[in-house]
Amino acid sequence: MGSHRRLAPSPGPDRGTTVAVGLLSVAAAALGAVPATATPHEDPRTEVDRLYAEAERATEAYNKADERADTLREQVNAAQDEIARQQERVNGMRESLGSLAGAQYRSGGLDPSLALLFSDDPEDYLERASVLDRLTARRAGELKRLQEAVRTLDQDRTETSRKLGELDRSRKAVAAHKKTVERKLARARWLINALPDAERAAHERATRSGRGADLPGPDGVTALSGRTAAAVAAARSALGKPYAWGANGPFGFDCSGLMQWSYAQAGVALPRTSQAQRYAGTQVPLSQVRPGDLVVYRADASHVGMYMGNGQVIHAPYPGAPVRYDPVGMMPVSSVTRV
Repeated sequence: MGSHRRLAPSPGPDRGTTVAVGLLSVAAAALGAVPATATPHEDPRTEVDRLYAEAERATEAYNKADERADTLREQVNAAQDEIARQQERVNGMRESLGSLAGAQYRSGGLDPSLALLFSDDPEDYLERASVLDRLTARRAGELKRLQEAVRTLDQDRTETSRKLGELDRSRKAVAAHKKTVERKLARARWLINALPDAERAAHERATRSGRGADLPGPDGVTALSGRTAAAVAAARSALGKPYAWGANGPFGFDCSGLMQWSYAQAGVALPRTSQAQRYAGTQVPLSQVRPGDLVVYRADASHVGMYMGNGQVIHAPYPGAPVRYDPVGMMPVSSVTRV
């Protein structure tokens, strides 16, 4: 889950918010379309693999929605702060104009034509009246501009709040789906645990198998830069930590959370989701992968790990499995990103 910290004021609502809300709503709808039960007679091991993939899609969609909600909350807070400052200025102008009107009333408050008729010094009166008219018009103009600014800010706040509500609804839809997947995973894991020991061990070996062909060995890896070495060291320090929904450390991780946390220890800010991390650097061929590179899996980029050399990645696999080493070819690789 993202933290709800305050950041510097934003210049109003993000123009891309509506698009993001639509995309998240579509994602939530698509995720919600997962069958409620497994296909009759489906191999429990096949069901587990399918549910792991669905769970990761749900988690990444949830992370994206949560991150977007944080951004919108900051925009709402910034708009409210600006409105408060503008309102204070408006109140000051109103007080000043009220004092001016009171002084004019105490000076006689006569109709201008009558005041001119009975004035002892018509020229002096006209001069003072002209100055007063200019002063009043100028202050009235300032007040009008301030009122318009407040109306604009209030409209921005209302619109941002509306979008935040839409995004929160999308996030809740994804969160609800996540709970559904958790129930399915619990059921599938129960089925796996019910298998004979030999079959269960065979499934575990299958999930950790992969191809390491055409990858540079440890002797062929160039020296790591300072930040890459720091990120690799951080990822290694997370070995054995539990997989946790929506977590980005330091006590638990999902797949993209582990990558974000590891590079944060090196002073590098990565996006929150594996889909965004895919474009957080330069994409290179798998045959040129080197330690520190992000290896993104599946066509939908729903899983990510960090290459460590010798055909291995470190990643947060799925619920119930700790952060660990696995072969880089454990599942279809869609891209490799060098940060």
